[in-house]
Amino acid sequence: MQTDCQPQLTLWNIGRQQVTVDFEGGRIVSDAGLLALRDFEQRLGVMAGLAVRFPDPRSPLFITHSVEEILTQHVYQFLGGYFDCNDAQTLRHDPLFLTVAGISPSHRMPGDDPEPQALSSGSTLARFQYAYTRREAQLPVEERQVLLEQRTAQLGRIQLINEYLVDLFVRTRQQQPQFVIIDIDPTDDPTHGQQVLSFYHGYYEQHQYFPLLLFDGATGFPLGAWLRPGVVHASCGVVDSLDLVVQKLRAAWPDLTIVVRGDTGEAVPELYEYCERERLFYAIGYATNEVLKRRVAGAVWDLEVLYALYREPMQRFQVFEDYQAGSWSRPRRIVAKIEINDKGMNRRFVVTNLSGDPQGIYHGFYVQRGHVPEGPIGELKHGLALDRLSSHRFIANDLRLGLHVLAYAIVVLFREATAGVPEVAHAEVSTLRSKLFKVGATVETSMRRIWFHFSSSWPHRDLFARVLRALRDFVRRLESRALQVLTPRDRGDTPPGARLIAVPSG
Repeated sequence: MQTDCQPQLTLWNIGRQQVTVDFEGGRIVSDAGLLALRDFEQRLGVMAGLAVRFPDPRSPLFITHSVEEILTQHVYQFLGGYFDCNDAQTLRHDPLFLTVAGISPSHRMPGDDPEPQALSSGSTLARFQYAYTRREAQLPVEERQVLLEQRTAQLGRIQLINEYLVDLFVRTRQQQPQFVIIDIDPTDDPTHGQQVLSFYHGYYEQHQYFPLLLFDGATGFPLGAWLRPGVVHASCGVVDSLDLVVQKLRAAWPDLTIVVRGDTGEAVPELYEYCERERLFYAIGYATNEVLKRRVAGAVWDLEVLYALYREPMQRFQVFEDYQAGSWSRPRRIVAKIEINDKGMNRRFVVTNLSGDPQGIYHGFYVQRGHVPEGPIGELKHGLALDRLSSHRFIANDLRLGLHVLAYAIVVLFREATAGVPEVAHAEVSTLRSKLFKVGATVETSMRRIWFHFSSSWPHRDLFARVLRALRDFVRRLESRALQVLTPRDRGDTPPGARLIAVPSG
């Protein structure tokens, strides 16, 4: 009778002891910390809520993996640091990812005909990104009616994810915010190979996409993500994207004060006019030009003289209430910052309808963009590989962009829920992954339980327990909250560093 012998390998000696390797450790996973995140997200219903509304043109007769299972697999691969569809080839049998997706990792008994259950393969994930269906495959392409349904699903998914992000933001607030700052920023996304609608951008000196991202300025929660071709203007689609967020926020909170903050790339008349028409406040960077240089020439001369005398960095702020560019329908307010230091003279301008102290508007409000959106964009790129959109077609990459951003939304909620655990509440994605998510465990299954055995020497085991308690307390508070509609007098609508003034009508 042939026996199945497990190899035993001897490597080297430490004194009289031999370093030996065998393969009898059972089933071991390396991302067991994701269980806490999945427990939290599942209680909030994030993936389930998206899946139930997600367009799916596949024939029900041939579906092996549900929409929720595929979306969950996608998002948790991103959270675990596995960013390509090819990674699913090994992860689809991983007991941790099976459990996260709602599939028991139980062993099949000898003699059972069916193969062990597995998650989607890399090719299945890729086909899902294209909303691919084999229905009517026997017909010529021009006769396939299902192609229109497939295209509708592709576009509807992108719209749905962006709508869902705002809905998720609204329903996870513990009370109505006094105001919401919508931060708008595009970012470069390098492309790889011959990807559709990838173009060379002269400023970034690379072939790229140019996605547009919107965030809540207080928490960094993502409110929208739209993929765009590589050479569009930075303001392309900004009004439509902003309008979707504004209308959904106002549907939930009709009396909400909304402030828009953006960089010079979004400084176009269409955006100002939209904000004024919708009675939004705004502060948007404005590019330097010769007219503005002449307007601040006196302040520049004063600073140059003072710097020559004292050799200390100095700043001065000015406000112009009557500035009107040639493409503008009326004059608007410009806040100017003039600064001199050892690197030379620096002029910065902001167009705004915020009133009050110009230094407060600039330093107390506008430059907070360094925290949001710059911080979240950095985390999306370095922690969740937002710039690794590796599908060939544009529409599939747009969906991937949305799923990367949804993964980040779950991280933001995770940090909000653990506000009382400083080691987690202020940690970046990469830190959370290395400290909390990337932890080994052995897996054991029975008829009634799926056990994940963590090491008793794991240094963060107490942290894990504290985090789990904080997450569940957060969900309980959300479930029991009662939102109150505050009067304008009680709300205090002023964002940090600025006093608001009503927008003129007309």
